Amino acid sequence: MTPRLCPERPLPPYSYVPGRTPHPVSDPRGHAYGQTPAALPPFDPAHPELHAEWNYALDLFRAGYYWEAHEAWESLWHLCGRRGPVADLLKCLIKWAAAGVKTAEGSPVGRQRHLLRAQELLQSVAAGPSPINGLDRERLGQAFTAALDAPPETTADWVIPWDRP
Repeated sequence: MTPRLCPERPLPPYSYVPGRTPHPVSDPRGHAYGQTPAALPPFDPAHPELHAEWNYALDLFRAGYYWEAHEAWESLWHLCGRRGPVADLLKCLIKWAAAGVKTAEGSPVGRQRHLLRAQELLQSVAAGPSPINGLDRERLGQAFTAALDAPPETTADWVIPWDRP
């Protein structure tokens, strides 16, 4: 198993799957019910390793907490203004995490739709250096190809190829 990047933040007690587990925020049984999200510091894409939310999102994704990873990356996407190459690369990761949720729901069509959209977003930022330091877009593209080619019921080999700077 890959070492955690943000070990000081525990993983949730369950991975949210719509219709199967309590909604983390809106259901009183949810693992984040009643919690107010902390204000996040600005995200510096040149040094993502310094941002706890980036590290935690990677931990969540690697452990199969796709809805939670989606939420963590979405908070960074908002911090980045939701436009531009950094935002598009974050949106790519958001869509990949959404594909993981659709896989857990047993929706191969939803999974495929989100993976293809993630691939489009990755291609939109394909020129020049990576807008997020340590995130190799070529390897990320290869990971998408592997995810698209994998059986629709699995996420076992999904990896975000990020090399900590």
